[in-house]
Amino acid sequence: MTVRRYPVAALLVVVTVALVVVNGFALWGDTFALWVDDTMQLSAGVGAVVCGVLVARRVRGHQRWWRVLVAVGMAGWSLGQCVWSWYQLVDGRGLPSPSLADVGYLSFPVFALAALFTLARARVRPDRARWQPAQWTAHFGVAVVLDGLVVTGSLFILTWTAALGQLVRATAPDALAWTVAIAYPLSDLVIVVVAVLLVVFDRVDRPYRTNLLLAAVGIVALACSDSVFAYLVSIGAESMKPWSDGGFVLGPLFIAFALLVTPSARRRDDAGSTGGVDWWQLVLPYVPVTAVALLITGQLLAGAEPDAVEVSVGVLVVFLVLARQLLSLLDNRLLLRRVYEGRQQLTHQAYHDPLTGLANRALFGDRLDRAVADGGDRPLVLIFVDLDDFKEVNDRFGHAGGDVLLHAVAQRLLSCVRAGDTVARLGGDEFAILLEGELDAPQAVADRIQGALRRPFAVHGTLVPVRASMGLVVPDPAEPLVTSDVLLGRADTSMYAGKRLGKDTTVVYRPSQDGPPDFPAALRRAAGGIPEGFGLVFQPIVRLPDETPVAVEALARWTTRDGTAVSPETFVRAAEGAGLGAELDALVLDLACREITTAGLDLTVHVNVCASRLGAAALEESVGAALDRYGLAASRLVVEITETVPVPDLAAGAAAIRRLQELGVRVALDDFGAGYSSLTVLHALPVDLIKLDRALTTGVQPDRDAALCRSLVGLCAELDMAVVAEGIETAEQAELVIRAGCNTAQGYRFGRPAPLAALRLSGAEPLSAG
Repeated sequence: MTVRRYPVAALLVVVTVALVVVNGFALWGDTFALWVDDTMQLSAGVGAVVCGVLVARRVRGHQRWWRVLVAVGMAGWSLGQCVWSWYQLVDGRGLPSPSLADVGYLSFPVFALAALFTLARARVRPDRARWQPAQWTAHFGVAVVLDGLVVTGSLFILTWTAALGQLVRATAPDALAWTVAIAYPLSDLVIVVVAVLLVVFDRVDRPYRTNLLLAAVGIVALACSDSVFAYLVSIGAESMKPWSDGGFVLGPLFIAFALLVTPSARRRDDAGSTGGVDWWQLVLPYVPVTAVALLITGQLLAGAEPDAVEVSVGVLVVFLVLARQLLSLLDNRLLLRRVYEGRQQLTHQAYHDPLTGLANRALFGDRLDRAVADGGDRPLVLIFVDLDDFKEVNDRFGHAGGDVLLHAVAQRLLSCVRAGDTVARLGGDEFAILLEGELDAPQAVADRIQGALRRPFAVHGTLVPVRASMGLVVPDPAEPLVTSDVLLGRADTSMYAGKRLGKDTTVVYRPSQDGPPDFPAALRRAAGGIPEGFGLVFQPIVRLPDETPVAVEALARWTTRDGTAVSPETFVRAAEGAGLGAELDALVLDLACREITTAGLDLTVHVNVCASRLGAAALEESVGAALDRYGLAASRLVVEITETVPVPDLAAGAAAIRRLQELGVRVALDDFGAGYSSLTVLHALPVDLIKLDRALTTGVQPDRDAALCRSLVGLCAELDMAVVAEGIETAEQAELVIRAGCNTAQGYRFGRPAPLAALRLSGAEPLSAG
């Protein structure tokens, strides 16, 4: 039976129920009502036999055998119905018992019980490979037993009250009659309990669940009418009203539906999926309990007290229900514990590095913010650790070997600090350590870390020496406006100062003129203005071979109060680490536009912008504001995308470049051939020109360099992009790029970076492709 036929089946059930109800009124006389009643029972039974035989011919294995067993059982039941109808309608004996009809009727529970167990085996086979144990607690087996006892006890009370009690107390005419009379409720009790247990404890997503449910409904319907029949026999009734036979009509009908339903392929495919809550599993064990409660209530209202057997079994059922509820409370407690543990695990994963188990950047930032907010209450030390030459480990042992080393380094770092200190992996081979509390000698902690890391690490059976550069910061409690970003910037700057000193060293930040510079602090103090000691220099870009200047590139410079010139790599990295990269880019853009306009030079100016800000609205607003503020023609501005970090979103970056080009601004891709530049980026970003990295023009291998440059220049010419060769320092290098077809270059040969006034420049021409 397919899904489209379910409405037809529902309509058939409704019509059958209506016929049973109408026939029960015996509007055309009792004899006619009995004929209709027996005909409906026999038709339903024969229909179930036919359905079972027809479907069994089309299926195999257990699916065939459970249908055959049901069909045989319903055939016996139908034969019994034929005999019964003969006695009732032709012979006129009323309700004879025992008789040959009982043989047919009682054969059905035997075959139906065998069919249920066969169906139970059949429903497991198709998805056995995907079957996983249900996510129940360890009490699942006890729960099954308790629910089974509750159902059996409740049904026993109902059966005892309806018929069994009467039969036991009454004096049966002979042993055979007594045996037949009691066989009906007892067999029904057994088969109903088995059917209910299979329904209650079957998985919701099993492919044969519908067969089981429909068969169980049919069996319960037959049992209900059997109970009424047994009761009528026990009181010596001479007739059985059609209303009482409703289960004998509806039971075979639902069993026929169960035989017709065949699981679809989609149903079997979804067998391993998790279904929703099956309310049958929650309700069915308590349906017979509710019926018992209603029965006892009715007896009390009628003035008839329950007998000792009912009271005893009823008390037992109540205690079983209480035990089941207690077990449910235990299950819920275990479930809540699992939910709590799962939540704790998710929280741990959100704030810890999955590789090393250390705190991640988010957790470290939160703890550092809280430590800074405490002010001078608890002294703290911040240590920034960066492994030296870690790339060589990845190149030698692969990323798996690198991960092994990082995990081992994390354990060494943890062994060097106290339990309350925080060790974090910020990313890659960068670690940070936050020490809080009484600290007498922070340098001793750094030395202990340095010594621990210098002991070789075992990576894939090989001892690997590790060195690390560290920056150490001890903030002054009296220093105002210190933030976690400032501390991180100082630690990062100190660490890079150590790398410049030769690596494998620790640099301690000291707030003095000869200490590590703090550019982020100077940028913040400027509050939108020009930081003290900050300025721009410009390097010419020339046309080859006559070396005529056509543009200049603006380069940022910063000098501390004591006159120390800090390299751009250091203070730009510090600004980026402190989250001030956008402010620095806007400052350089504004100064470049102002100085090129003030100098009155008809030159194109190039300004560097970090790739991470490509697509940010603030960048486009800064460009538009600077052009308007100084009246600079948009065609005289080139924004160079420096790929020290990858472009976050190539599609969004391409859209941002087009918006800049709509303003008239041209866009260049800086240092192509180094960093994160690739042909994929070149294809995705519609830039106007590219600048070849100096590594491609050094002339170390002139033939290879020339071939590579020639290929890139030809490719860019096809894409209508201009090309600038960077890092040209000698005449030989200039000749190399000329032979490669590049007609624009930049480097020390044509002028070192200097203020505009110190450069000898004349009018400029726009760059063109080729």
